[in-house]
Amino acid sequence: MQQTALTVHQTARPHGFPTAADFAFVESPLRVPEAGSALVENLYWSVDPYHREMMDDLPGGFALHAPLEGRALGRVVASRTPRLTEGEVVFHRKGWRTLAVVTPEEIRRLPRFDGVPLTAYLSVLGGTGLTAYVGLTRIARLQEGEDLFVSAAAGGVGTATGRFARLLGAGRLVGSTGTKAKADRLTREVGYDAVFDHHEGPAVELLAKAAPSGIDVFVDHVGGEQLAAAVGALRDFGRIVRIGTISQYNTPTRSVPRFDHADIVEKSLRMEGFLVRNYLDVQDELYEFAVPHLQSGRLALDETVVDGFEHIVDAFLGMLRGRNSGKTIVRNPAPS
Repeated sequence: MQQTALTVHQTARPHGFPTAADFAFVESPLRVPEAGSALVENLYWSVDPYHREMMDDLPGGFALHAPLEGRALGRVVASRTPRLTEGEVVFHRKGWRTLAVVTPEEIRRLPRFDGVPLTAYLSVLGGTGLTAYVGLTRIARLQEGEDLFVSAAAGGVGTATGRFARLLGAGRLVGSTGTKAKADRLTREVGYDAVFDHHEGPAVELLAKAAPSGIDVFVDHVGGEQLAAAVGALRDFGRIVRIGTISQYNTPTRSVPRFDHADIVEKSLRMEGFLVRNYLDVQDELYEFAVPHLQSGRLALDETVVDGFEHIVDAFLGMLRGRNSGKTIVRNPAPS
């Protein structure tokens, strides 16, 4: 096993899109676990859009010159507690580092299902899938046959939302993304009926063409013009599920498009946001729903896997630029 640990620190607050210069890889001697804890060698790291928001100077955001948190899967390689066994694979949030010292209270044990790869616990069975599942079942309360519009449909939550919505009996499924190639893949492989490249024109016109008879539910990861367009396209008693606002993460001074607020009242619309950490009690329900479909092949994994911890910053920056398809995961290609 390696004798030093490598961590990623944020070294500056970005203005607009972050760059590699806003991060540093810091090496430190291997830390021996104290009594009651264990040493975990990380196998997979999650790269998530919310990290960009955490980089700003806001309450609860990332501290400068300190290891970045994040979701990770790792193998226990040394334990000083009977509650953690050497060799077992655990989930934890001390993410952007090669080695982490954890206590039993800081990890979650993973149920192992035949035919389900470990990466699924960071994608459709992890926080990404849980966000999509909660958005559809708890916030939107999706009914069979209802029509959906999903912004940023090619991302991790967007692809999971599309696949879950199909399994839940959704009607017409419309998405937006950033390239024609991604749009083609979403309709060809993920189950979307129509997907538009949001660069091709005003969102209100593109959505009207893709969903000419309107929508019942909008799952929003973007905000901005697409949110305004969706308000106009929603039918009576429509629902808006607010998950993210990536259109503003790197352009905080961009003006927010206006929409007819009377629509909210006249059409009896409901808009609700949520944080997935408040729905961790739904995790077992997600397993019950998704695992049989994974095992049968009805549910596929949409993942962009990057090899090597040294590439985690590049993977993050690429994800912000839309260079991924599905969930971005970094893999340790040669664990000890």
